[in-house]
Amino acid sequence: MKLQGLRWWVIALIALATIINYIDRQALSVLWPDIVEELFPDESALERKQIYANISIVFVFAYAFGQAIFGKIFDWVGTRLGFVLSIGVWSLATVAHAFAQGVMSLSLFRAILGVAEAGNWPGAAKGNAEWFPTKERALAQGIFNSGAAIGGIIAIPLIAYLTVYFSWQMVFVVVGVMGFLWLVPWLILVKAPPGSHPWISEEEKQYILTGQRQSTADNANDEEYNPSTTELLSRKQSWGVIIASAAIDPIWWLFVFWIPIYLNEVYGMDVKSIGIYGWVPYVGAMFGAWFGGLLAQNRLKAGWSTDKTRKLTITLGCLIMLPALIAMANPGAPVVAVLIMAVILFGFQTAIGNVQTLPSDLLGKKAVGTLSGISGMAAKLGAVGLTSLVPYLTAGGNYTPAFVIGASLAIIAMMAVWLLIPKIEPLSSKK
Repeated sequence: MKLQGLRWWVIALIALATIINYIDRQALSVLWPDIVEELFPDESALERKQIYANISIVFVFAYAFGQAIFGKIFDWVGTRLGFVLSIGVWSLATVAHAFAQGVMSLSLFRAILGVAEAGNWPGAAKGNAEWFPTKERALAQGIFNSGAAIGGIIAIPLIAYLTVYFSWQMVFVVVGVMGFLWLVPWLILVKAPPGSHPWISEEEKQYILTGQRQSTADNANDEEYNPSTTELLSRKQSWGVIIASAAIDPIWWLFVFWIPIYLNEVYGMDVKSIGIYGWVPYVGAMFGAWFGGLLAQNRLKAGWSTDKTRKLTITLGCLIMLPALIAMANPGAPVVAVLIMAVILFGFQTAIGNVQTLPSDLLGKKAVGTLSGISGMAAKLGAVGLTSLVPYLTAGGNYTPAFVIGASLAIIAMMAVWLLIPKIEPLSSKK
């Protein structure tokens, strides 16, 4: 049996895993108004916000650690088994949230969830490098990244709807089961890499493998550059990826963690009202993921270099975010606020898909997971820093300082790519 377009089935499954990933992680923030009333009824509003921030920081620290760990795991065991380990453990951790009794148990379950969910991202980068030629990688990354946006769109109203029929504890069980169901088609479909998969057509196999090789005469005979971790960290291009990731990623987490809390605090919304408004920003994120991928693919097909294409798309995304982040200082009505957030997340996703593709632009397939994991860890540490500041930056319900910091981070991300990666092209040990 031959399955046409097998690579698109693979990336669709990875995108579906990302949707489940975001439903699982968003459950806490959406359910927080209900959780806090049951578990922390005597704390003040500021104390409740600090508890939420501290639990979120535990999640991101674990997530950062998991990025580095799972980057290596995926390089060791491969994409197929790596995803089984990642999504299997995070689904168990999601179900375990139903048994939380306080800060310690919630923090423990969030830590396990964070470590395991982190595998989704280096796994996707590695799967992208394995299954797609260079010219299609940004589009494939955009499809995968759109899973995060679609997860955000689905998660908030879905979880709010589930609260009509289930307790918050049972909601965690329901969303956790989704991950176990995903394992069935994954294990059936992804039997092997494209070079040896029994269901891939010869035409598609050659298209993928030929498109992964460099066509220029200068490097046609070169082997892929797969440096050790020490050598990888000695290259300024690696640090360009790491710093850009550390700067831009906290912008996303600012909204992932705080959209429901923002709507609750600034506009007095309960869980059901948050379900009506909170999904809107993720629509912008979804379109941004598609736009960033399609724009990069279009420019590459038009003959642009990888360097010019990536830098254009990353810069454009950052420039879209800047005025919108400043506009959040005084958005007015809640409808306007969530629409401005949609513009911000559109710009973020336009840029981030191309930032996340940089490891596969620079390194061989055996080192892509390592750089993706390290840069992902740096990104999450940046998110920890901003998340830890939010309760103090937003005292009294004024979120303007947090949005100004977000705008500054977008500028830093642009500068890291332009200054530390003079030319985005495959590196060589000879250089």
